[in-house]
Amino acid sequence: MSEPVFLFDDSDPAMRQAYEAARQSFKFLWRELSWERRRIVPALDMHMVKLPFTDEPLSDGKLEFEHMWVGDVEFDGITLAGTLINSPNWLRSVKQGDSVNAPFSYLTDWIMVANGKAYGGHTVNLMRSRMSASERRAHDGAWGLDFGDPAIVRVELERGEQLKWGAISKLFGSKSAASAAAGFVDHPMCVNMVPKIEEQLQQDRKPATSTDDRGWTMLHMEALAGNLGVVKLLVRYGAGIDAKTPDGRDAAALALGIGWSEIAAYLSNEARTEPRANFS
Repeated sequence: MSEPVFLFDDSDPAMRQAYEAARQSFKFLWRELSWERRRIVPALDMHMVKLPFTDEPLSDGKLEFEHMWVGDVEFDGITLAGTLINSPNWLRSVKQGDSVNAPFSYLTDWIMVANGKAYGGHTVNLMRSRMSASERRAHDGAWGLDFGDPAIVRVELERGEQLKWGAISKLFGSKSAASAAAGFVDHPMCVNMVPKIEEQLQQDRKPATSTDDRGWTMLHMEALAGNLGVVKLLVRYGAGIDAKTPDGRDAAALALGIGWSEIAAYLSNEARTEPRANFS
């Protein structure tokens, strides 16, 4: 990866706000990955998260962090894991290609790319906003990506004929208030796949009630991924609302932890009174 290195001050309030914005919007990356892994033809060119890494404390007892990108991202609602993409500049405890993991609270940024257009990149766009036009062109050229207006951080793939599927575009940040106020909207692939998934569940409802080798149900995974349409379908076909992962989290807790408050509210309220499908 030929990303240029830009150093920044972690104590910068604007940078810390960018970290928080990245954590709040990460759910959109995770939802996209939940569908990317089911596509026959991929829509994403790349995805990665940025995490801080450190060696032992310095002679003054303080830690020095290097923020680096991690690909092949996995997430269980608590821990991010993947493969280190960058080659460290000064750290000795990790190297490019290592399998790494860190608590979700350590996340400082994320990016996904489709057709050369970058989504996410909260810290990247903050740095771009502080560059001159020529510096920004050089920066974007080094990445080989279209980051767009640095004042607007795109977080969901845009609708367009060039994509493999239609999508609803929403923006995150100062220019996205109207979109955010519109409320929850399911991913287009979720909307399109619900009839097919229901057809499969009509033939065999075991996927709605069984667990995988981690002890997770399909409801756990879809709640974390933010797929409300599938969550409702699974509940209708007998998914256990109160079923817990081995570490004690139910689907509502998983949804709430990543930021899908609408799904958490549904599982905690309406789901408990909605009629179930007739299996006789």
